[in-house]
Amino acid sequence: MDPFRDDQAIIIKLKDKGLVVISGCAHAGIINTVNYSKKISQTDKIHAVLGGFHLTRPLFEQIISPTIEEMKKIGPDYLVPMHCTGWDGMLLTNLKKKCPTMLLLIQWVQLISLNDFIDITGKIKTPIIV
Repeated sequence: MDPFRDDQAIIIKLKDKGLVVISGCAHAGIINTVNYSKKISQTDKIHAVLGGFHLTRPLFEQIISPTIEEMKKIGPDYLVPMHCTGWDGMLLTNLKKKCPTMLLLIQWVQLISLNDFIDITGKIKTPIIV
């Protein structure tokens, strides 16, 4: 966790699906950001977590495994790590091994439509990444 006061996230509440948490860099820690989102929205269900997880540099290696374990407990339907998440072998290997059904990896610039998370019957489906 970095001592930045300018940490920001966007929280979207999808009816009957839960929260979509979009972080910037998650300087406060992605788990802290998700838990605070749950607290202020009074919603326990997390549909998706997107954005930076701030797990780059050797300084953060020691918290990668505990962060992944906590994210598994939170249980989002989708986990979309992006900017400043950290792409070293340890992080990717652990995410792919421990969270394979929720992990969506995107590269460079891709469009994700929130409408693509839900089909016409209301069932969750795999998002289309363009």
